[in-house]
Amino acid sequence: MSFPYRLIATDLDGTLLRSDESVSQRTRHALAAATAAGAAHIVVTGRGVPWTRHILDDLGYHGLAVCGQGAQVYHAGEHRLLTSVTLDRRLAALAVSELEAETGPLALAASRDGLDGEVVAGPGYRFQDGPLPVVVTDDPAELWAAPLTKLYVQHPDLGDDELTRLARSVVGGLVDVVTAGEGIVEILPLGLSKATGLSLAARRLGVRATQTIAFGDMPNDIPVFGWAAHGVAMADAHEELKAVAHRVTASNEQDGIALVLEELLGR
Repeated sequence: MSFPYRLIATDLDGTLLRSDESVSQRTRHALAAATAAGAAHIVVTGRGVPWTRHILDDLGYHGLAVCGQGAQVYHAGEHRLLTSVTLDRRLAALAVSELEAETGPLALAASRDGLDGEVVAGPGYRFQDGPLPVVVTDDPAELWAAPLTKLYVQHPDLGDDELTRLARSVVGGLVDVVTAGEGIVEILPLGLSKATGLSLAARRLGVRATQTIAFGDMPNDIPVFGWAAHGVAMADAHEELKAVAHRVTASNEQDGIALVLEELLGR
C-alpha cells in the first residue's frame, strides 16, 4: 500500500478533534493506515503543550507535535520540549498599550511558557466552557509575571476578524496577530506561525514541504497551507482559509480527514 505524502500535518480543534475533544475511530484507523504506508503524522496546534498532552497521550501519539502556534516543538513520546520561543513581555505590553489607545480597554489572558505553563486569565477575559484548565486572576500584573508564549486578547464589541485586522494595522510591526478560533485572537512573537514550528519539526524528521499534506480550519493555518504541498480545509473552516486551500473536505464531525486519507490510500 502506497501513500503519496511523507508527512500529514493536522490541526486539532475543529479539524482532528470533534466537538467533544475526541478523535473518531474512523479517523484513527485512517491515520494508522497512512503511517503504516510510510507517512508521519504531526499535530500542529495553537494550544500550548499543557493543553495538548492529554490528547496526544490518549491517541498513543509518540512523535513530534507543534504547539503554541509554532512556538513549541514537543516530543510526545519523551514528554520533552525540544524548542520553545517566548514572547518579549516588554514588546507585548507596548503592543497592548498602543492597541488600547485605538480600541479602549481589552481583556487579556496569557499562556505561560514551559511543559506545565498555565493559562492565566485577567479581569473580564471570557473562555469558552470546557475541560481546559485556566487560572483566573483579578491582578493584571499576574499576566506578566512569568515568561509567555502568547497573549489572548478580547474586545467587548469588536468581532474576532475585526479585532485581528485592527491589531495588525496598529501593532503589526511589533508582534504578529492571528485569529485561532471563535473568540480567540492571539498576540505572538513577530514572525512566528504554525509553519515556523512545522518546518523545524519536519527538518528533524527529514521531510520536506513538498512531501506534506496539511489539514486545518482557521486563519492561523494559512501559513501551514502556504508551506505544505497540499492544504485541505474542513467544511466549516473560516472563509480566509478556504480561499487558499487546495480542496475542502467534510467537517471534523464527519471525518473529513479520514475521507481524504482513505481516498489517497485507494480505499
